[in-house]
Amino acid sequence: MNARVAAVAELERRIGHIFQDRDLLERALTHASVGDGAKSVRHNERLEFLGDRVLNLCAAERLMELDPDSREGEMSRLLASLVNYHACARAAKRAGLPDAMRLSASATKIGARTSDAVLGDACEALIAALYIDGGLECARTFFLAFWAEEFERMREPRSKDPKTQLQEWAQGRGLPLPAYEVVGREGPDHAPSFTVQVTVEGLAPERAKGRSRQDAEKAAAQAMLLKQEGPEPGQEVSV
Repeated sequence: MNARVAAVAELERRIGHIFQDRDLLERALTHASVGDGAKSVRHNERLEFLGDRVLNLCAAERLMELDPDSREGEMSRLLASLVNYHACARAAKRAGLPDAMRLSASATKIGARTSDAVLGDACEALIAALYIDGGLECARTFFLAFWAEEFERMREPRSKDPKTQLQEWAQGRGLPLPAYEVVGREGPDHAPSFTVQVTVEGLAPERAKGRSRQDAEKAAAQAMLLKQEGPEPGQEVSV
């Protein structure tokens, strides 16, 4: 048994579901980089679309159960904390998804297997596959198991986001506010990737990528903060 076959078996063991449709599972685990976009290779992008909707349903349903009296605005905020691709990536790691994925050698080489964006998409695809193969209850069981830690996170006091932290860091040193600029946009309209550069007076700029301008700005701010704490400068951060 090779390493990936063992990883797929371990994934099924952790999630407690053996797929009847093996091709469906394989498609959910296949990144678009495999086959360099060849039409003969069925990857997980279409499944992501369905998985995102199923995930939102499971999360909204659980939030309603936990606090029937919550206001819509508060539930919307909590929902956003549960269904973003960072949360999906953490769930993917808990399930053992990274080792089970199929990626091209080039994508693996540049770190796609550990990218939150890639893992988040794969997790949504897996949720869709569970929904198709086992029904909503199967997808819900996966969600409740691997999002348990995310619900614990919700109960913790909210920390300031990186942009706020960087702004306060600059103000505390008498510097002008950080400036953000979109310096690149890639990908299709339904799944864009933004590159943002943040500049603080007297410091080298930092760049980062994200699936929205806001995410890219936060990642760039985080990169700038990390640079002040000691890691190597100039390292691009992807979210």
